Amino acid sequence: MSSNQDQIEIKTLESERRSSPPPAPQPTNSHKPKLSPYVIIPIWIALSSSVILYNKAILSSFKFEYPIFLVTFHLTVSTIGTRVLARFTNLLPDLKDVNMTRDTWVKRILPIGVFFSGSLIFSNMAYLYLSVSFIQMLKAFTPVAILVVSSAFGLSSMDKKTFGIVSLISTGVCVASFGEVFWDTTGFTVQVIAILLEASRLVMIQLILTNLKMSPLTSMYFFAPVCAIINACILPFTEGWAPFLQLKDLGVFVLATNAAVAFGLNVAAVFLIGAASSLVLTLAGIGKDLLLIAGSAIIFGGYPTALQLFGYSIALGGLVLFKTQGKK
Repeated sequence: MSSNQDQIEIKTLESERRSSPPPAPQPTNSHKPKLSPYVIIPIWIALSSSVILYNKAILSSFKFEYPIFLVTFHLTVSTIGTRVLARFTNLLPDLKDVNMTRDTWVKRILPIGVFFSGSLIFSNMAYLYLSVSFIQMLKAFTPVAILVVSSAFGLSSMDKKTFGIVSLISTGVCVASFGEVFWDTTGFTVQVIAILLEASRLVMIQLILTNLKMSPLTSMYFFAPVCAIINACILPFTEGWAPFLQLKDLGVFVLATNAAVAFGLNVAAVFLIGAASSLVLTLAGIGKDLLLIAGSAIIFGGYPTALQLFGYSIALGGLVLFKTQGKK
């Protein structure tokens, strides 16, 4: 999947924030697996960065320009993988506590799955048009989008301090966007749509899934098949048979390892939850983004401009304030 798939990961870690809805209901089982933060945080950074760079390479460098097919394949692997883990491991201990009735599935899982699917598709489409560094800069606006959408639904309020921080983040993103040399309106629009869909998904979770406590893997257990089916229905009308015909050029090994890394990121999220404080995880996420910007520039070229870095530093400063305000 995409970095969205920073998906389950860093957004799940931000669930302590009261000003924005949690991305995924949290597990209540006290026996969830644990790893030292010194071990799991570097693993998470490596996997998250690898997913993004790998997706960019496939969609851009390898000329396999079929983001919907790629997302559908990832979701299919996640569907199978979560069921294998549920059968043979204890990584989904809360699965037995989820009472998933037909009514719950239709009224709660399916609507969120639609937004989840759209978010993943548009996030991957952005790599066809924009550099990884610019996409990461635009993603700094995600908390603002979440706050705006949640405020519109009455789930959070925006005081003067929060408004000031939001304005700081927005200003930084605007400056970074203004400094983009290889501007692409289509790519910018696609990424903005992805951010809005993701923000809407998180707000919907807060609205209709508050009573279903699920870990990231358990959430993926239910959402992956829904999103895979939705994407599979869209695929014939968008990309058709073309991705299947080009598979021989991409290679099974590349496709399989790409999906394996994406699924590994979801597994890492289970160990990451509760491994460190919210501030440490926020800083880890920022560190990952900085490494991604530097790494993508080295691998794919297109170094960010001084104006972009200046704007992004403003946005990151606002992001840290946003994540830490109100915490003791």
